[in-house]
Amino acid sequence: FPPAEAIEFLDANEKPRPLTIRANTLKTRRKELAQILINRGVNLDPIDKWSKVGLVVYDSQVPVGATPEYLAGHYMIQSASSFLPVMALGAQEQEKVLDMCSSPGGKTTYIAACMKNTGVLFSNDANEQRLKATVGNVQRMGVRNCVVTNYDGRQYPTVNSGFDRVLLDAPCSGLGVISKDPSVRLQKDEGDIKRCAELQKELILAAIDCCDANSKHGGVIVFSTCTLTVEENEATIDYALRRRHVKIVDAGLDFGVPAFTRFRGKNFHPSLSMARRFYPHIHNMDGFFVCKLKKLSNAKGPKPEPAAADGKGDGQKSKGMVNGEEGLSDEDDEEEEDEEEEE
Repeated sequence: FPPAEAIEFLDANEKPRPLTIRANTLKTRRKELAQILINRGVNLDPIDKWSKVGLVVYDSQVPVGATPEYLAGHYMIQSASSFLPVMALGAQEQEKVLDMCSSPGGKTTYIAACMKNTGVLFSNDANEQRLKATVGNVQRMGVRNCVVTNYDGRQYPTVNSGFDRVLLDAPCSGLGVISKDPSVRLQKDEGDIKRCAELQKELILAAIDCCDANSKHGGVIVFSTCTLTVEENEATIDYALRRRHVKIVDAGLDFGVPAFTRFRGKNFHPSLSMARRFYPHIHNMDGFFVCKLKKLSNAKGPKPEPAAADGKGDGQKSKGMVNGEEGLSDEDDEEEEDEEEEE
């Protein structure tokens, strides 16, 4: 950021984000829910035009997390930014969908609502204790098409695959949600960011391998984090582009800041401009990153370059090319990893 904007960003992290809730369309409609809550003394408005299910709560005479409507599963208390990956995923009825890192279940229950309780939705998390919240929310929200699983996401392709769509809301340093957890500023360091980035690289390859490129309407992977570091966002996506035959597609989100294609001397794949960043001082929501990928082939590894017209080509990906477009090469990546080890 320029200095002036950096100050705005830091100031925004000191202020709490607006409380938002998501109407559960499996049980109610937003308009009906809003009227009921207004009658109970809740001061609210619909979220901006980009969401058809969100409501922002300004103040309330009753505990928003203890109303009869909440207990009956008519809504979920959920940050506005966490709506975005599910909207980008675009799950349809009768599909097979995976939420790879799902706890506490806000995105899982939103996906189920998008699917209208049809098809099958796998909600997975590596942490068995955190899955208790997922199970509770799935039951409260009336979700009937969900299978909850407890596996390390990196091993999921060996457990189940052939998904039409996969959502990977990856574990991260959480530097986009400092307003919720101020301790992040003091507890996280560069080592934490590097460890998260390495885990994300393994998880995104697993997510891609779980997805079926031959899906009639899907073959979609959405990667998201609640952090703003380039190492955990653009660098992870660029890594995936060079190791699997996927491409970045428009996430269908009408707002947000384009992701970086260059950062501090590093060049990322040009199509990363279609990924979106969300900032607390610009969008008044938690810091977030969303990128939508389309899987082009079920073969592991990137698509090899075709042989040259004169027959002299060896079919290997040339330096600086990714799926036929300019980007970082594998050699560049190895050099970066060597530099990190030296540091």
